[in-house]
Amino acid sequence: MNAPDLTQRPPRSARVRLGGFVILPRILDKCRAVLAGTNGAYHYACPLDQRFFGFTGVDPEALKAEVAKGLGDRELLEWVRANSPAKRTDWEIDQWSRFRETAAPGDNASRGYVSGEIEKAGGAERDDLGTWFEWLDFDDYVSFGGQG
Repeated sequence: MNAPDLTQRPPRSARVRLGGFVILPRILDKCRAVLAGTNGAYHYACPLDQRFFGFTGVDPEALKAEVAKGLGDRELLEWVRANSPAKRTDWEIDQWSRFRETAAPGDNASRGYVSGEIEKAGGAERDDLGTWFEWLDFDDYVSFGGQG
């Protein structure tokens, strides 16, 4: 298994797609790192990951067992498609991914949390970080030495 060391670099951006699915490559990076003990501050099956699992119906522990076999991204995508109880069309996957890319914190608690995290990371003056993915990309960047 080729596990990334997430203490040295972030997982792939949530924007990166595999089979049309956003979030999936990031999930695979985090899962591989968890299995290798190199996940650092990153968590597999976190609330963001749960968006993917909810959409596909895939069980996180079942996917983790497949990742542990050392399968590559393409093989894991094939497994997801074969084992997803929610058989999604390419159109549905594309629409879901586009929605996830533009989704912003929808309640006051989430908005407050994200705003606080941006401020802690030195981005208090940033007014361009409105979506979950924008915040994650920013957080990954500053967590590994970038300036807010």
